[in-house]
Amino acid sequence: MKLHELSPAEGSTKEVKRIGRGHGSGNGKTAGKGHKGQNARSGGGVRIGFEGGQMPMTRRIPKRGFKNIFAAEYATVNVSALNIFAEGTVVDTELLKASGLVKKVCDGVKILGDGELETKLTVKAAKFTKSAVEKIEKAGGKAEVM
Repeated sequence: MKLHELSPAEGSTKEVKRIGRGHGSGNGKTAGKGHKGQNARSGGGVRIGFEGGQMPMTRRIPKRGFKNIFAAEYATVNVSALNIFAEGTVVDTELLKASGLVKKVCDGVKILGDGELETKLTVKAAKFTKSAVEKIEKAGGKAEVM
């Protein structure tokens, strides 16, 4: 088979509808737009979200609270997840990302104290919970704030 012999699968392509090209095209006179009305005019149509003058959905539904755009957003990792690392490893954001524990480092990594830690590690992160620091030090490791 050669490149010039390739063709699309049967039924996967459609003929382009050539509008406004006379009666012979099958779309003469009103060019598939019907008679008069807003959508028949040049430049006609309505904006996105317009519901014909009815109160739009975006204005009808209740709104609560707000999103603080200045709030720091941390990627979180539980202490129990750090058991995958070997004894004496220095765990930092790059290692966490490489191991797949953290997908996206936003404003840093926060270590949470859920679960138990069996290995002695030096953990470097932007933030720690009190229980996480406790558990890391109990296992013989160190918690360092970056």
